[in-house]
Amino acid sequence: MTVYEKPTLEIPQVEVVLSEYFQSTVTEITPLEGGNLSTVFSFVVLDKEYVIKFSDLAGHFEKERFISKLLSSQGIPFPSCHRLGKFQSLDYLISEKISGHNLASCSPEQRRHLLPEVVQLLTRMNHVELGETNGYGMINSDGNGTHNSWTEYVIAVNAENQTGSFWEGWYDLFKTSCLEKDVFDECYNRLLAYSTYNEPHRYFIHGDFHQFNILSDGQHITGIIDSNGKYGDFLVDLATLDWHLQTLDVIQQYQNYQQQIDISIPNFEERIIGAKYYNGLIGLRFYAKMGWKDAYFGLRKELLSLTN
Repeated sequence: MTVYEKPTLEIPQVEVVLSEYFQSTVTEITPLEGGNLSTVFSFVVLDKEYVIKFSDLAGHFEKERFISKLLSSQGIPFPSCHRLGKFQSLDYLISEKISGHNLASCSPEQRRHLLPEVVQLLTRMNHVELGETNGYGMINSDGNGTHNSWTEYVIAVNAENQTGSFWEGWYDLFKTSCLEKDVFDECYNRLLAYSTYNEPHRYFIHGDFHQFNILSDGQHITGIIDSNGKYGDFLVDLATLDWHLQTLDVIQQYQNYQQQIDISIPNFEERIIGAKYYNGLIGLRFYAKMGWKDAYFGLRKELLSLTN
């Protein structure tokens, strides 16, 4: 099995890149944990904090730049982008660093206290105005979705042929990893059935809305980072958050808040199940590709029991 490994860089290489953009002295270049697909460093220029991310996935950062403008222009605390460029075979993106630590580093009590604020931010983010964009599924660098419908996107993202993407050759995982073809097929058939309920809804989806991409100072939420943006049913983000914060009764808190602000969500139960199957199939493949067997079997159990 080939496990994906993100790019490796040394600090002197990062210094070379930053010296080409910043005229002032760059200090405190520090590798950051997290980020499964990018290598990330923080640094300081004139007492202001920034981050630089490196990726070998083509087009990864053009999309982030679009999403940054979409969200930050509408008051969502998402890092503003400063420069996108190339270093050797890698793309890089320099952006502001939002203060705070990820929600995962907060105590259980703090996470419980912060959850209402997380739910409010999630709701605001999912309901940003999308302007003249069109399409569903993954957001391109031009701001449009990659497919004409949600179901078309779901079929494409689970197809065998994914040439040129992170998932190229992913069918090999059935032979080289813990990924099971019969389990995948069963969950995929359920996904197609429930996706009909998600189909009519087009909103902004963060795509990775969990405790490692939500920042806090311990008292309040300070921002969100690392969107894998899509257009579709916003309940995909809720399903992600619920999977990662299983002890906090996320869905009930979310529904309470929607009722409080008078947002009606028709077919909620069917749509959240469709969202969980959508996330779940990506999760099964990702955990198998990364070699994370415990996470794979935990998610496998939840998916198979969803509609029993």
